[in-house]
Amino acid sequence: MSSHSKGEGASAANSTLIRIRQLEKIYKVGVLEVPAIRGVDLEIQAGEYVAIMGPSGSGKSTLMNLIGCLDTPSHGTYHLRGQEVSSLSDDQLARIRNREIGFVFQTFNLLPRATATQNVELPLVYAGVSSRERARRVAAAIASVGLSDRAHHRPNELSGGQRQRVAIARALVNQPSLILADEPTGNLDSVTSEEIMTVLDGLDRAGHTIIIVTHEPDIASHTRRIIQLHDGRIASDRRHEPSPEHSRSA
Repeated sequence: MSSHSKGEGASAANSTLIRIRQLEKIYKVGVLEVPAIRGVDLEIQAGEYVAIMGPSGSGKSTLMNLIGCLDTPSHGTYHLRGQEVSSLSDDQLARIRNREIGFVFQTFNLLPRATATQNVELPLVYAGVSSRERARRVAAAIASVGLSDRAHHRPNELSGGQRQRVAIARALVNQPSLILADEPTGNLDSVTSEEIMTVLDGLDRAGHTIIIVTHEPDIASHTRRIIQLHDGRIASDRRHEPSPEHSRSA
């Protein structure tokens, strides 16, 4: 469904999608200042498959919120596709989120009374896409996660894994620059978790840029780069090849 092919993904990998310099996030608690992110420098190329890991309190959720334009930094700069986004207004950030970033959350964040189709369609409605084009893109997104036969089911008629597939389809439907997944398997059993990671692995092979925030080594092992945070700083940043069962062709 994506406009990306594997070849395009490979060539796109020569372009910097995310460039972060000396990023800091400080929360104020009364008169105290609590640093959550401390002077992070980071670059992520288009087409990369990245895990951000770290213990509770390491800053990984804060960094995800900053990368996802859900929050703004206290200091430093963040360029997304060459645009400085760290100083944009809330309305400007909302437009960036809808156009450039597809989110997948641990809790799915689906509208309970809406069908899978209606949930997936929502970002396109916000973007003002025509009804005919919405129908085409939604059908393609739902098919890409293997749920065409559940398109008209509501969340309470779907399993946890199927709900997360709907969430992934919703993240894909606007053809974003970046898919940002926050603990995407956190509410799922191990078998269903592997099924969801197989879907994400397929998106990686199709050339999408994917960042997964996780505390689970098994989930991180699917990716090609693992960034470890500790006390708001990058403690390690290493590239690796996924294990053979994760990297085999679809």
